[in-house]
Amino acid sequence: MAKKSKVDKELLEAYEELKAYNEKSKKSKNKNDLLQFFVGLLMLAAGLYMIFQHIEIRNSMRSGFIYFGNFGMPNGLIFLPILIGIVMLFLMEKKVYGWIVIAVGIVIVLAAVLLNTQMTWRGTNAFNYIIMFGLTAAGGALTLKELLKKD
Repeated sequence: MAKKSKVDKELLEAYEELKAYNEKSKKSKNKNDLLQFFVGLLMLAAGLYMIFQHIEIRNSMRSGFIYFGNFGMPNGLIFLPILIGIVMLFLMEKKVYGWIVIAVGIVIVLAAVLLNTQMTWRGTNAFNYIIMFGLTAAGGALTLKELLKKD
């Protein structure tokens, strides 16, 4: 009986050592996973930064007209709803209608600016192009891999 308990103790000690080793390796994997996530995020951010640095944005409001599709309107007319809303704030007892008209005017101004924005790609060499899109793709893949990992 004494031999059996000695073997049991040795097995129990070996089991505890194996369990401690597994817990240690899990902790180091978690640190590595977190590092991969942040490296991927950094690569994604660097790639997107480089891409956005090569995009030029211009507007076409210089002609004096703002175009909503095929409909052209003089630049100054987009502020008309805002001015009407301000007048309504002072003249009407229910001020909520004035605020609604002002909000609609602000939306029209923002829409006019966005609709008249033109984006063009500034030329670059093939190496920079591969680096920009490669960093973005690899960083996105690393980040998604760590986010979608099932443990």
